[in-house]
Amino acid sequence: MPRTGNGHLEGDARVTEETVARSEDTFGHLNQHPQPNAQTSYRVAVSHDKNEQCRRTNEDAHAFVYDFAGLRGQGYFAVFDGHAGKKAAEYCGLHFHEHLLDNLRKSPSTPIPHLLNATFHAVDTQLSALSAAEGSHSGCTAVTCLLRLEDEEGNPVGEGSGVAPHVVGGTKGKLEGHAGEAAKAAEAVGIDPTEGKPGSGEGQHPNAGSGGESTGLKGKLKSVLSGGSKLSPFSSGTTTPTYEGEKQISGPAEVVNAAKRTLYTANVGDARAVLSRGGRAIRLTYDHKAADSKEAERIEAAGGYVMNSRVNGYLAVTRSLGDSQMKQFVVGSPYTTETTLRDEDDFLIVACDGLWDVCSDQQAVDLIQGCKDPQEASDKLLQYALTHRTTDNLTVMVVLLK
Repeated sequence: MPRTGNGHLEGDARVTEETVARSEDTFGHLNQHPQPNAQTSYRVAVSHDKNEQCRRTNEDAHAFVYDFAGLRGQGYFAVFDGHAGKKAAEYCGLHFHEHLLDNLRKSPSTPIPHLLNATFHAVDTQLSALSAAEGSHSGCTAVTCLLRLEDEEGNPVGEGSGVAPHVVGGTKGKLEGHAGEAAKAAEAVGIDPTEGKPGSGEGQHPNAGSGGESTGLKGKLKSVLSGGSKLSPFSSGTTTPTYEGEKQISGPAEVVNAAKRTLYTANVGDARAVLSRGGRAIRLTYDHKAADSKEAERIEAAGGYVMNSRVNGYLAVTRSLGDSQMKQFVVGSPYTTETTLRDEDDFLIVACDGLWDVCSDQQAVDLIQGCKDPQEASDKLLQYALTHRTTDNLTVMVVLLK
């Protein structure tokens, strides 16, 4: 994200260290890879670089969770690109998945695009309250992806909610603790902590790029889902949801019989998710920039202005999480998509604008087409961006879908 004039250096954004599971029975941890020989229906790798020739600090954060919500084969992938400080991106990297999981638990029948919209607004409100408490005004662009297992009709598996029954209210207590402290601080300085709750869901774009079934994946999904392994608790530093005992994942028949995988995305700002479908790049996100005529109209209708392709002459993006001082204009309403994965879908690239500023969607797909190792693929994209003189921090995540 381009600098916004804030000269205060806070150091690099804190990101949960990537680890490898100690046994094949360990899944569900934030930024934890399964063992190399473990059966998985996808594989994730991340490459990141401060780009010290251009930046003194790294304000990016990333997060991924294998077997998200306690179901084997589901996944959560996200990149957060900070500006005017690290705190917004850092918070999202550590906690966004907790908010999403809590919403999945509380509203199992709500369509995922609406849940993602609600989660973005909840996190945005939380960041505004934390900003009031701490006196900082950082923000971040965000791209989040949820890979969900579904039946033929598009319903979630796992007790009908897409969340395993043994995942209980550990996140709820943690999140209420965060919210309570932040709300008190916000009220002390005159901020309404209820502002920014879900509204009309502006920017939602259901079912973009969808169609077709991943029927050839059924056998692979059944093999992976019926492994009989236990699920360990999610963990992200000190914020660890609890499980009520540990149950075998091979139990529910609907998990074993998952018919398809659906990829849901939501973004604000100019971080992107790009899907390779048989070698063709499909963008699943929307760049919210002040240079966009529709976004400029919205800014002006809200009483702001666009000067030099920046909101009020200050910020290049028109939607973000955080940026509490500009919340009247720079909203947290995400653009959402829903895509049924097909056999021909090779991989997903999730990256900040440090890559996309110097590389088109199709170039990125072409560069790593045929890579069998996700780490090789993400490293290759990172090096391409550095070689082509990107001026921003870099975070590139690649998810091999086969």
